Amino acid sequence: MNDTTANAESAPQALLDIRKSIDNLDAALIHILAERFRCTKAVGQLKARHDLPPADPEREKRQVARLRALAENADLDPDFAEKLLNFIITEVIRHHEAART
Repeated sequence: MNDTTANAESAPQALLDIRKSIDNLDAALIHILAERFRCTKAVGQLKARHDLPPADPEREKRQVARLRALAENADLDPDFAEKLLNFIITEVIRHHEAART
């Protein structure tokens, strides 16, 4: 078997290995998001009990700045990180509003 044949045969295995890592990371992301939403649910319940507004624009601004910096340091597109955080914040606020009813 020559090098070209060996490389062709190892490419599918390398692809499977990388995809397995991606699958593991996806599972970790889901578990981390679930834990984050458990925490924000507790925040929403506290806000509802103390008649605090569901949204906190100042904290959201600080979080966006913080996550953008983290993304830059991790070599991740800060715009993507901000979009992701805004998506999560929108869902959290929806949960907080639902906790008030």
